[in-house]
Amino acid sequence: MLAAQGESPSRCELLSMVKKHSNLLGKTIVDEQDASDIEMDQGFWHDILNLYFIQATESRGRQDDDLIFFVRKMLYGSNEESDDDPPYFVRRWAPKLDNMVGDKLMEVDWRRSFYLNLIAHTSFTVTVAICSNQDLKNHRPGEDTHLTPIYKVVKTVYASPSRVNFHVDARKASEAETVPAYPDICFTIDDFDSTFDTVVLSDTDHCYCVILNAHDGAAFPDEKSELDSSDGNSRQTERDSGKKSKAKVTIFSGFVSYQMVRDAYDAGRHRLGSLLSFSHSSGKTDKLYMKGPGGRGEVEVAVSGVEDQSQHLSGPFSPVASKKGFGIATIVRQAASAASVAARQAYAAASRNVDDEMMPLKCCLMSISLPWEHIAYDLLFKAVKQR
Repeated sequence: MLAAQGESPSRCELLSMVKKHSNLLGKTIVDEQDASDIEMDQGFWHDILNLYFIQATESRGRQDDDLIFFVRKMLYGSNEESDDDPPYFVRRWAPKLDNMVGDKLMEVDWRRSFYLNLIAHTSFTVTVAICSNQDLKNHRPGEDTHLTPIYKVVKTVYASPSRVNFHVDARKASEAETVPAYPDICFTIDDFDSTFDTVVLSDTDHCYCVILNAHDGAAFPDEKSELDSSDGNSRQTERDSGKKSKAKVTIFSGFVSYQMVRDAYDAGRHRLGSLLSFSHSSGKTDKLYMKGPGGRGEVEVAVSGVEDQSQHLSGPFSPVASKKGFGIATIVRQAASAASVAARQAYAAASRNVDDEMMPLKCCLMSISLPWEHIAYDLLFKAVKQR
């Protein structure tokens, strides 16, 4: 046991141990020489998970989510998972780890389970923004200056080893089917249609930008509450004028131009190679799949053309059935909310500038998917920014 010789290590100290024994993260081909004996020791990871998410959580007053995830050991020689045997299982938090797992103790891959919980118990936000293509071209990475978006929406999202497949019925509201996604981690926006209703590419200079940041939770232990931490590599909590400075790590960042979205939308098929592809439907809304930089990760966006709003502003909400993709009518609901007012203003401004080559496109972010190893590596080793 890691704590057998005395007082239990703090979360900062435990995270430092994890960093020292995470040489295999992100490697598709495992060389046993790259891994330490401890990194391959399931007992070590069992104790790390126990101290980090069971004992530490109990001592901190149960501030974390009470769900603990356990990844099953891989069945070598079989790439398929049956419905009765998904790649992971979930338990409610309890003070004794082994009792919590029960008769499945020998099935658990403790190393992967620790990383999955590190991700699942970290806080994330996604920023969807419309930026000027010209400003993006003129911006130089590393500069202190910040890009000013034309419009942006910030939303809290949650990491999950499950994927949500959305379906729409003409007579019902949105329906969803949840299926295992692990080893991918998904960040799903259940209310994407209302959250991003005002995100409209209404100019050929517009770019659609998606940024996923981690900023709190398990991957950012609070040193103030762990006075026994003396690890120099731990993330430092700075104070400015009595206020705690918030750290963040960018997990995903990518953008596409209006023209690229429009070309794929018009084609309605795999036209732009690995960067953009569409799941085309008979309705007016299609699913756009965007690959991240270097082919890392995938973003799913519901894209619909904005037509003449004079025909839709006073009409009732009416979903349109779709056979393959996710279909909803491109309308603006009649309401007194600020979001609806902003949408009508955006649509009206876009309509005044429409010509034969310009169609405003509404883009609603549905989900972001990334391999768990990429997320875990970034949480542990990527440079931390202050926000």
